Amino acid sequence: MKRILVWFLILSFSLAAARAQDDATQQQINKLNGQIQDLLDAQAVQAKRITALEKEISELRDKSNGSGANSDDLQKLADQVQELAKKQQADNDLILKEIGKLGKVGGSSSGRKSTPSVTTNAATGGSSTGGKEGGYEYKVAAGDNLSIIAKAYRDQGIKVTTDQILKANPGLNPNSLKVGQKIFIPAPAP
Repeated sequence: MKRILVWFLILSFSLAAARAQDDATQQQINKLNGQIQDLLDAQAVQAKRITALEKEISELRDKSNGSGANSDDLQKLADQVQELAKKQQADNDLILKEIGKLGKVGGSSSGRKSTPSVTTNAATGGSSTGGKEGGYEYKVAAGDNLSIIAKAYRDQGIKVTTDQILKANPGLNPNSLKVGQKIFIPAPAP
């Protein structure tokens, strides 16, 4: 009798475990069915979007193949481009006029020609080679930048570029030149 009771208990626990597994499996199936339905709905929405885009592309093709509306659109666009070009030219003229006024007010500081002092060895900033090299020492003045300095030397017949000045002065920051700062201007190679 005890054996039957033990078998009966084992059988009832097995059935309960099987039912619990069936319930868990059913929940997973329901969850998967919901996700599949969501994917199908999203696919339907995408199909509608694709259909709308295909229709729009077809309309654009039809419009681009039509000669009347297309040439009118092109003419309007050309007129707008010409109007923009006129406005840009007017803006450029105004800017040049203002720069001219600033040049007159500021004196000759932006267009001044520097007179460099000639030395035969490298300045304390050193040259890129570190040894003796022909060149010029220049003392930065108010309103100077590397382009102005290089142009002043070129105007005096010394062919030098801003890149050459930067290479001859390691660590020089061209955006923060200080008045009185000495920089080395390399002489052109013979």
